[in-house]
Amino acid sequence: MSAPSPRVIEHTEPDSDHIKTSWRNIANTKNFWPDDPSHPVKVALRSYFLSLSLSLGPMLLPVALTLVNRSSSLETRVGSFRRVLRREAGLRGFPFAITVAVCGGIALKHFWEVVGVHHVTVDKQDHSEVRQQRRATVLSPAAQACLGMASSSLQKAFLSNILSSTIALFLLQRARSSKAGSHRSFTTFGFTLLFFCRATDAIMQHILSVGSIRITDLFNISPNPSNLTKSSVDVPIPAKGDGKVKRWHQSTAAWLDTVVFWACSARIMWCFFYQPHRLPPSYVKWISSLANVDKRLLDALRVMRSKEWVYGHSSTHSHLLTSYAKDRGYPSSWGDPQVLSACGGTDADVVWKALGVPGRGGVGGLPCELLHSAVTTRWGLDNSCLTNVGVRFCLAFIEAMALYLPVHFLPLLFTRPSCVLQRHRAIPALRAAIRSATFLSTFLSSFFSAVCLTRTLVLAKLFPWIPHDVWDGPYGCVLAGSLTCGWSILIENTRRRGEMALYVLPRAVKASLPAKWTTGNHAGARLAERIVFVLSLASLLTFAVHEPESLRGLSRWTLAFVLKGPNAEFWKKRKEQKETCPQTPISPSSSSISTQSVDHL
Repeated sequence: MSAPSPRVIEHTEPDSDHIKTSWRNIANTKNFWPDDPSHPVKVALRSYFLSLSLSLGPMLLPVALTLVNRSSSLETRVGSFRRVLRREAGLRGFPFAITVAVCGGIALKHFWEVVGVHHVTVDKQDHSEVRQQRRATVLSPAAQACLGMASSSLQKAFLSNILSSTIALFLLQRARSSKAGSHRSFTTFGFTLLFFCRATDAIMQHILSVGSIRITDLFNISPNPSNLTKSSVDVPIPAKGDGKVKRWHQSTAAWLDTVVFWACSARIMWCFFYQPHRLPPSYVKWISSLANVDKRLLDALRVMRSKEWVYGHSSTHSHLLTSYAKDRGYPSSWGDPQVLSACGGTDADVVWKALGVPGRGGVGGLPCELLHSAVTTRWGLDNSCLTNVGVRFCLAFIEAMALYLPVHFLPLLFTRPSCVLQRHRAIPALRAAIRSATFLSTFLSSFFSAVCLTRTLVLAKLFPWIPHDVWDGPYGCVLAGSLTCGWSILIENTRRRGEMALYVLPRAVKASLPAKWTTGNHAGARLAERIVFVLSLASLLTFAVHEPESLRGLSRWTLAFVLKGPNAEFWKKRKEQKETCPQTPISPSSSSISTQSVDHL
């Protein structure tokens, strides 16, 4: 058999007529405003106005609240809003930088196609029953110089997105460094963490899809490989194997999301008690309001970690818990470290009898009544750890329902208001809200149950010789609660698990980095942050065009709307659902719906 002849790719120089035609195509107005929603001009407009709304939204809310409650001067609020509008609407603002990043690669690709150029088929050959088609591209000299390193459309898109992301990074850092000063932390660090986590998730989804393909190949392996022919290679995947592969992909992704959320929530909760400066202030405030823990108790845990508050010894910080115990209606001696017993056993029982602390025989440390919710004190059930867990669960469930009901019903009110009155629409939304509220209340109550099991009910009784400086220290009950609460994510459905994991991942990553890396004074960290920003954003934009199924949640929805507009799949589905949504029934008989249909939805 003769060896196949080498394939020759012919590069022909564009003639003058072709160059004139290309520049006429650029000057044609239809190329700047065509009917295609994915045209760079339309993508730029959607990207700019969406970014502008995200920038101005937080500033519009205080202005609206001022109109309602008159808490501050309206002129002050409007003036600050105008300053933010001038800053964000300029060429150095966030919307313009994001628009450059999103549309830079698309515009460059569109420019190559317009100037560009045509594809000429050079050769077709068959080799070992596999037919391949080689194409030679006739490009202008400038385009050939730019694309000399890229051999595929995916590589070209990635290189284009790297260029546009680099320009966007320069605009963002230059604009914010002039206002924030050179000694502040990285001005784009939050964006970098967000893009990095989303890009990492897209890469993991791509790896899982590749694994699914390999599993599919296992289902298609014939017992006798010699019987494989060309026609058998093209046989479609069996339905049974396809279902197994899909379930494997979904279950693997769901468990990965569960583990990621568990690890991130453990780190976040531990930092909330001991290193709150590592978390965003708004996030710390939200956890504090939900956990309902007194600040003096948090300060006492932190001085215990630094060994400034030790059981059996006097401390300059003893006033923290003595005043707290007095305000809760207990003797101040219940919070005095010099009086409390460090270890369990008979010595601890003598101390509890002298102090009048009931139900704490055999263990030392701080009385659990001071850790329980203040609501249990009003009911006289403050010495019961089980009651404390139940009360915290109920209170957290009520607050969570107030949070999640708008989250699940406002999208229906804005997109399909007439469908809210339908039971087959309202019941699933109500179920989802109850499920999310149950998750959040279980998250909180499981933390405090692990705390009580560690320092009072189980471990402290099993090992009474271990001092409570260990049980109440940073690697005792707080660590046990942090490692326990994250598993409550199993209550949520698989789609919500992924989005929750991506929500907490940037915060956990920032809380795990060394402090000197996030202060902005480390040159190596600054360079690494810039590289990660560019590569992550370029990867997201490349995935959005060439493999959008690897994106999930907000990143997929946002980029699909920006790049495709009304042609995005989820927008089409919403439109179809809106058109097929039944009208509100008039008679009671017509409004009845079977239980089977509700369960199916």
